[in-house]
Amino acid sequence: MNEPVASEPSSETPKQASSAVIAQHQAMLEALPFEDTADFDDASRGFLGTIENARITSPQGRVVWSLEAYGFLSDAVAPATVNPSLWRQARLNMQHGLFEVVPGVYQVRGLDIANMTLIEGDSGVIVVDTLTSIEGARAAMELYFKHRGARPVVAVIFTHTHTDHWGGARGVLDEDVLASGKVPIIAPNLLMEHAVSENIIAGPAMIRRAQYQFGPFLAKGPRGQVDCGLGKSMAAGAVALLRPTDLVMATGDTRVIDGVEFEFQMAPNSEAPAEMHFYVPRYKLLNLAENCTHNFHNLLPFRGADVRDALAWSKYLNEALRLWGGKAQVMCGQHHWPVWGRERIGTMIRQQRDLYKFAHDQTVRLMNHGLTASEIAETIRLPKSLEGAWHARGYYGHIRHNVKAIYQKYLGWYDANPVNLDPLPPVEAGKKYVEYMGGAEALLARAKTDFAKGEFRFVAQAVSHLVFADPDNQAARALLADTFEQLGYAAESATWRNAYLFGAQELRQGMPKAPPRPPMPRETLAALRTEQLWDVLGVRLNGPKAEGKHIVLNWRFTDTAEDFVLTLENCTLTYSEGAQAPSADAGFVLARSTLDEVIAKQTSFPEAVAAGKIEVSGDPMRLAELMGLMDEFPRMFEIIEPKRTLIT
Repeated sequence: MNEPVASEPSSETPKQASSAVIAQHQAMLEALPFEDTADFDDASRGFLGTIENARITSPQGRVVWSLEAYGFLSDAVAPATVNPSLWRQARLNMQHGLFEVVPGVYQVRGLDIANMTLIEGDSGVIVVDTLTSIEGARAAMELYFKHRGARPVVAVIFTHTHTDHWGGARGVLDEDVLASGKVPIIAPNLLMEHAVSENIIAGPAMIRRAQYQFGPFLAKGPRGQVDCGLGKSMAAGAVALLRPTDLVMATGDTRVIDGVEFEFQMAPNSEAPAEMHFYVPRYKLLNLAENCTHNFHNLLPFRGADVRDALAWSKYLNEALRLWGGKAQVMCGQHHWPVWGRERIGTMIRQQRDLYKFAHDQTVRLMNHGLTASEIAETIRLPKSLEGAWHARGYYGHIRHNVKAIYQKYLGWYDANPVNLDPLPPVEAGKKYVEYMGGAEALLARAKTDFAKGEFRFVAQAVSHLVFADPDNQAARALLADTFEQLGYAAESATWRNAYLFGAQELRQGMPKAPPRPPMPRETLAALRTEQLWDVLGVRLNGPKAEGKHIVLNWRFTDTAEDFVLTLENCTLTYSEGAQAPSADAGFVLARSTLDEVIAKQTSFPEAVAAGKIEVSGDPMRLAELMGLMDEFPRMFEIIEPKRTLIT
């Protein structure tokens, strides 16, 4: 690495790495076993073929996935602007195409952030996870058929609730196959409930926050987005949720699919709230879904989610060892590359088991000594045996933020210091901090001195106060952007890097322009229970606007034989199932499928009434009044600066 020329933090273009960052990189090069290249051999093993540049387009010609922009990763030596450990992971995640795991088991990797696993049965193929997008899943199936011959899909398995594992299902199962109902869709119990709560109810906020986690608006390059730890990025294609037809309920459950036996293990509240593992005796294949990947995973992703249970996670891995240790000859997951050999499999599972158990136990130990979350993050260090294991590195999760998640799980957001019980919000606090520091110019002068010393963490905290106090102060924005940038260049975690660099970009250029949020897909709506639709509607209700209003609506769905009373009172929307209110303001009799069409904006409510699809009683304008109280959530909102629009 060549040391750059120092530059004043001012312009809007990405800068060079500072000498402080370069020194950190050099220390990491000396500390980690970069001479160990076994992962590169494993990541390329069994390669059969691929799509050029992994390029996938929609039927309209829009690119939904491509690795072409990552060509810069061909250089084995990390540039000064990327942590060398992260550079290694980013290069490993460039492997793409169809790979033979063992004869009869194949994986499509690198056409999405996640993998598709294909297990051949007596007459067809079982598809495990269907990638994020319909386009990607269709391309993956075509690649498989090209090299293995066309064969029917005899089952689909979803290992867990996250979109990159079920979003492309309609690219695997066409309309005729779906309509026949002959192909089972197998998933862990409660997948639908958690897929909705994690991805739909809080979806608008999560999607915006995920921009910081994955960096989709960052330019690909040595000074931009290089990876996200689990894979390159998220696909940008069409997504639809299909309801499972067969739920796995308990560890020890088995299924025989097209002559192939599957042994299942439940792993709820690990990497996902509903997740499962399986073992296939025919192929001596162990699949631990997303619970044993080639990085330390997130216990609380930046996009937001329920805090994951590190202790339970560790116990599931220990149980998997007890169930199948010594039996499995190959282990593959739904991210990254497989591991072959009983001894190597056992070592990796034990190390991953102990990684989550160590993080849990030592966090709780220090917590019980009175340390706060941030103090624990500064104190805790992984044991050397885990520190030097490549698959335990924090490319996606990281020990420094995972311990904070564990603290939050047990004790919540409050550290018991009353000063943090009811602090001022960022704008008001920022103004007071700037005042106490002697004004904007004094703050900036001190911050520039510390920037030159490489004290980027505190500079970011200090200058952020000025940005919130005065978001139009261009000198403050420039310095904070440059500070975030250096923190990003230093980060081993891809998600930290993406967050820092995207924060820098928004300070320099403002929020990216994004089109309005599209309506929820008709297929996804059809997969939701009616109660879940009402829950989604409830979080859209603008409480202050509903002050003093009382509305009662009866609903009867003819195709699902469901009755509901929807009630607005006390600025809250509630519902009762299996009932009809005799004094309701209005009533509606319709097929649930018609309501789905209205929500998906394939038709309007008045059009459906005019077409005879909805029978109305009472005053239908009461429904219009209720819908007028609903918020439309913005696609974008400010994160690293004050909200420009007052929220009420």
